[in-house]
Amino acid sequence: MVTVYVVTGIVWGLLNLHWAVRFREYRKFLAGAFFVSWGVQVYFYAMDVSVPLAGTRFVVTPEIDFYRSFLHLALFLLCLYFGFFSHPKRSA
Repeated sequence: MVTVYVVTGIVWGLLNLHWAVRFREYRKFLAGAFFVSWGVQVYFYAMDVSVPLAGTRFVVTPEIDFYRSFLHLALFLLCLYFGFFSHPKRSA
């Protein structure tokens, strides 16, 4: 089951990266999604909540959520900048 999660995560991540590079509106969507995810990770850390990973015996600890929150904050800021504030360069 872990192998399925890893393969699915890699494929989904590559597809999201492809869509984010090509479509500005998708970067705007990802900015909102990463903002919400960042908030959830911080909340889980602050409330000391461990979350089981479905279909496995693994548990995501609050310490892991703490580090994931930094990653999601960085991704939120990147998507926010490139989705809303940067302007595409015009070709001549």
